[in-house]
Amino acid sequence: MENENLDLKKSLEYIGFSEKEVVVYLALLSLGKGTVTEISRKAGINRPTGYHVLASLSAKELVKVSGKEPKQEYVAESPDQIEKLLQNKIEEDQKFINEAKKIIPELKSIHNVTDRPKVFFYEGREGMEKVYEDTLTSHEPIRAYATVDDMHKGLTNYFPEYYKRRAGAGIAIRAICPKTEVSIERKSHDEEEKREIAFVPADKYYFSPEINIYDNKVMIASWREKLGIIIESAEIADAMKKIYELSWAEAKRLDKEI
Repeated sequence: MENENLDLKKSLEYIGFSEKEVVVYLALLSLGKGTVTEISRKAGINRPTGYHVLASLSAKELVKVSGKEPKQEYVAESPDQIEKLLQNKIEEDQKFINEAKKIIPELKSIHNVTDRPKVFFYEGREGMEKVYEDTLTSHEPIRAYATVDDMHKGLTNYFPEYYKRRAGAGIAIRAICPKTEVSIERKSHDEEEKREIAFVPADKYYFSPEINIYDNKVMIASWREKLGIIIESAEIADAMKKIYELSWAEAKRLDKEI
């Protein structure tokens, strides 16, 4: 019998009863009904604690109260009520789950995860300058796809000084460029501006926007849209660097041909 009671206690605690709720509930079941004093004595707890625990069981509709003090008695409801209690909890939890499903997408949109790619947008001349200024933070040589003609038209009077500052910061660059008169003139400054250009045929590979790949970032400068974009992601930057190396090898081959 003692082992059976022990198993009952463990099961009731497992489904959510507190230790004191278990001893009070089992005491009341064995008594059928009783006063706080009688139930507390049977459960082996003090009277004030008995009041508190009985109130908790009453709120769960496992106990009902009859009469008034000092003759107030507590009566145990049918144990079937436990199943109903748990079923109600399941239904209530399902309501919470449904509500959570509604707001999870919005919460995800504001969740700042360290490894999650970050994308920054900049517009207008000021925004375009800002993305180029970010390339001056690079800790490694920059890999670039660049159409020099569009760059110099898009940000007049900006690049000559930018080239000097980049070289002064010790940041080298490799650039795949369509071969034009403007890019040929720029190549004549490669040594002083710490740059190496590989030319590709302009009639076939005249591209816009410019793309710079450095550190864990990919910078895109769209001259047509007047839009600057910086994607900050180690994974994306690494993939773009590998693609660039394939492109660079082909660009060097084409450069020799033209």
